[in-house]
Amino acid sequence: MVSEIKKKAFWRAVVAEFLAMTIFVFISIGSALGFQFPIGTNKLTPVQDNVKVSLAFGLAIATMAQCVGHVSGAHLNPAVTLGCLLSCQISILKAVMYMIAQCLGAIVAAAILQGVTSSLEANSLGLNSLAAGINSGQGLGIEIIVTFQLVLCVLATTDRRRNDVTGSAPLAIGLSVALGHLIAIDYTGCGMNPARSFGSAVVARNFTHHWIFWVGPMLGGAAAALIYDFILFPRTSELTDRVKVCTNGQVEEYDLDGDDSARVEMKPK
Repeated sequence: MVSEIKKKAFWRAVVAEFLAMTIFVFISIGSALGFQFPIGTNKLTPVQDNVKVSLAFGLAIATMAQCVGHVSGAHLNPAVTLGCLLSCQISILKAVMYMIAQCLGAIVAAAILQGVTSSLEANSLGLNSLAAGINSGQGLGIEIIVTFQLVLCVLATTDRRRNDVTGSAPLAIGLSVALGHLIAIDYTGCGMNPARSFGSAVVARNFTHHWIFWVGPMLGGAAAALIYDFILFPRTSELTDRVKVCTNGQVEEYDLDGDDSARVEMKPK
């Protein structure tokens, strides 16, 4: 782990997660908060279009994945990072640093949005909450399912063992994010990204039912990684090799001769 910290590529990847997460949250939540400017009146009326918001989330993820995928793998979601960790694609240290960077990026973006939309009445900053008639158990189940399909998509489209993926991995993942929002946004606001939920909760100072938007996505991401890695497309790596990756990172991720080039995690074979 000590050798990993000393690499410039490690810190570039962490910074990339922070910057990409900031931009992603600003664009996606900003689309949910948006203003409507009626012709002939000065009143500001907040509106939300579920299709517009879902597409904004999906396209923002796809764009950021294309921008920083070659630097950090563009996880942009603690649940995805956990899935990659359980799949032994990154080290524990890198996973922790990614999650911290993602949460900080979400907080910064939510704080900026608070200033930009300060005149918006009842501004929740995209805070996730349970819809009327939805209990915590149902909300948890929804978050597990939508995150499961996202992490499964990430692992399948970025698996370097595959040679049949010819399309765009970032676009496929973006569509998966959009699909999750189209399904869950009316029930929970779709909290499939714990860091995005955390940023809004911190700035809005409202943590009601917030545990659901951590436990649900993390369980969904973990389940997707374990099922993909051990049932759907098992890896042949020995346990000792998997442990080495979790403690020291991928061997090919950092050149042993000192080259700091980062491994391209988001690009399919």
